[in-house]
Amino acid sequence: MGELEKKMLPIGIENFLEIRKENYYYVDKTSMIRDFLLRRGKVNLFTRPRRFGKSLNMGMFKCFFQAEGDKTIFDGLDISEETALREKYMGKFSVVSLSLKSVNGADYETARSLLCTVIGNEALRFYDLLESDKLTKEEKEIYRQLITVDPGGQSVFQMSDAALMGSLQTLSRLLERHFGRKTIILIDEYDVPLAKANEQGYYDQMILLIRNILDQALKTNDSLYFAILTGCLRVSKESIFTGLNNLKIFSITDQEFDSCFGFLDDEVREMLDYYELDGSYDRIKAWYDGYCFGDASIYCPWDVLNYVDKLRVRPNLLPQNYWANTSGNDAVRRLLKKASFQTRDEIERLIAGETVNKEIKEELTYRELYDDSENVWSLLFASGYLTQRGEQPGGLRVLAIPNKEIHSIFMTQIREWMQDRARENQE
Repeated sequence: MGELEKKMLPIGIENFLEIRKENYYYVDKTSMIRDFLLRRGKVNLFTRPRRFGKSLNMGMFKCFFQAEGDKTIFDGLDISEETALREKYMGKFSVVSLSLKSVNGADYETARSLLCTVIGNEALRFYDLLESDKLTKEEKEIYRQLITVDPGGQSVFQMSDAALMGSLQTLSRLLERHFGRKTIILIDEYDVPLAKANEQGYYDQMILLIRNILDQALKTNDSLYFAILTGCLRVSKESIFTGLNNLKIFSITDQEFDSCFGFLDDEVREMLDYYELDGSYDRIKAWYDGYCFGDASIYCPWDVLNYVDKLRVRPNLLPQNYWANTSGNDAVRRLLKKASFQTRDEIERLIAGETVNKEIKEELTYRELYDDSENVWSLLFASGYLTQRGEQPGGLRVLAIPNKEIHSIFMTQIREWMQDRARENQE
């Protein structure tokens, strides 16, 4: 097969439908649909570092379950062999799908406006509800509250607090009335608004808003079939999932779904063989492998795709650092700034290729992240800057730097920290 005949790599593309329709190279993760249907809870939360394919998998779920759309995009994939599951679940539901990664305003009003835009645009997908003979006049008026444009131009959609907080429950209830089937709710990057709110100083307002939206959508919603959320952190139940006792969590320490986010070794080898780049395997493994999710050894897919794409043009190109995770870099900086003698010694051991034993708190609020250096270790673990290499008695995790790429980030941050210290000493 000539170079021009090979599939393009989906650089910067997280849209599952686009990848399949445009015939981009796709690492098949559709067996996750089968495994999920066999193990799911009512409300399911997947926590993984950013850039490990959460959004792509959420798009996969949406395309599989929603009634509309071309289902031939699953032909030839693993899930196509599950005839019984396809007949029972494929295309049988209304799906409300949101990504909150863009809700990152500098103040509460801006963030609230962005959230209204995300929800309002999703509600507009179901504009036929206004013509439904299954809905009453009053129900249609309630739906209008979700799609009404702000005449003052302060935001795209004009939504009262009550309408916004009840929006997902309202939309799923109206969809059930219209279609006669329960609704699936997908919320990608649910914790981004909380992270941004914590950085900008309006955390209390945002946590109240998100808590009320999720409480009504996920706890007191008889029209909900199931829900899936993804995020980087498993935010403490006390802060956001108050009273939600039907939450099933699949984190990076769990064996369930451990190979569904990121690339496995054989998947990377298959990709390199396809693009005739087998000679680059050792470099790619050293730089981008090394993450341990459950029992699986995982490559960062973002890094692999970007590097392989460049190798196709420049076969001798050395590995590069593709991470620009501001929160993770900030966590390294804060850890160094707060570092005690013991902490600096632990960082030096990590850089030397050794490990450190730490208690990892998987349930934190964003407000607690930087209270002390021990919490920062948990953030570095959750965001992919450290990975696990086993457990010790007392619930301690054996932590290590996963690969050369992350090692280079630590080195860069240490150099900057040392320069800052030198400037402070001069002053």
